[in-house]
Amino acid sequence: MPEHHDAHETQDSGAREAALFGRLPGAIAAALRAPAYAAHLAGVDPAAVADRAALARLPVLRKGEMPGRQREALPFGGFVPGAAGAFARLFTSPGPIFEPQRGGDDPWGGARCLAAAGFRPGDVVLNTFGYHLTPGGFIFDTAARALGCAVIPAGPGNTEQQLDLIEAYRPAGYCGTPDFLKVLVDAGLKAGRDVSCLRRALVSGAAFPPSLQAEVAGHGIEAYQAYATADVGFIAYETPARAGLVVNEGLILEIVRPGTGDPVPEGEVGEILVTVLDAERPLIRYALGDLTAALPGASPCGRTGARIRGWMGRADQAAKVKGMFVRPEQVAEIARRHPELGRLRLVVTRRDEADAMTLRAEAAPGAGAALPEAVAETLRGVTKLRGTVEIVEPGSLPNDGKVIADERPAG
Repeated sequence: MPEHHDAHETQDSGAREAALFGRLPGAIAAALRAPAYAAHLAGVDPAAVADRAALARLPVLRKGEMPGRQREALPFGGFVPGAAGAFARLFTSPGPIFEPQRGGDDPWGGARCLAAAGFRPGDVVLNTFGYHLTPGGFIFDTAARALGCAVIPAGPGNTEQQLDLIEAYRPAGYCGTPDFLKVLVDAGLKAGRDVSCLRRALVSGAAFPPSLQAEVAGHGIEAYQAYATADVGFIAYETPARAGLVVNEGLILEIVRPGTGDPVPEGEVGEILVTVLDAERPLIRYALGDLTAALPGASPCGRTGARIRGWMGRADQAAKVKGMFVRPEQVAEIARRHPELGRLRLVVTRRDEADAMTLRAEAAPGAGAALPEAVAETLRGVTKLRGTVEIVEPGSLPNDGKVIADERPAG
């Protein structure tokens, strides 16, 4: 296989831009066939949206709005042109947000991202993203299969069985969160199991700080990062240049001032908007709530697409923890179930190279010794994630409106 997966990666940047915006009117016309999009884009002439300036005049659709909009018109809120039965698979992701799978062999556009990370046809890939209800497992599974790899659909957890699979099938590649990669390798070394076959990884869904990068590299594993979401798929990916993330060639990415649709100057941190040019599941100026900044020039690896610095935090209070979004609405649900609590603040940190959550909750001194355990159980039930609970005195948490505090280092 050549160094680059396909010609799109190295084509002239102006030609790529022209091709993308040549397809944009068709994607907008497809979106207008969906009733909610027809209202959202009322008065828009698809043929007139032919460049970035025209695109920037269209309204923003925020991912944070989707759970509410979908509850009003199940399952997709009126933002999908076709009926649910027209799609191959139907998913739910945290929020909840209901998502259909697009058509094609590589519906989420990930084959080139795996190729950039060193995956090659004939590789065996251990895929530890979840296959149950959420699309994460299928996003990486279809990408690897489109590249010509054999996939072990392992899903997360079950460390002992995963080690059995590694020794049996000798996968060269790993897909999953960086946290679980560390868990697997550490468990294998501790148990005297042979995990030396793992030589490359494409990780996503959680922070991958330099300290963990160095640890993984010390085990002889070349790990690369992908920025992907359940609704869009692969948005940007790391290459051997290790110089930011290259924007996936098939979509339009904008960086705007948070809370607006106004593009920011190159290099300024702003919120990511994506436009997906797919007639089955178009997304027009879709605000993900994530922050990044554009990098100047082309990547030293020869790919000519735009580059971003990577994930730099959230424009809203939602936080991605171990690959799952936790939202303010979920903290409010915990408060509803425990009326004896006062102000709440969910603090997200890093502990032992893994994401960690602590829910700080105000409660009167006589609330009872069993309260922390009960609230922790509710936290786990609502967010599907484990966290610790600290009961603090009434009035001790800041009165600043923040219910989720992401204290992990950016980058």
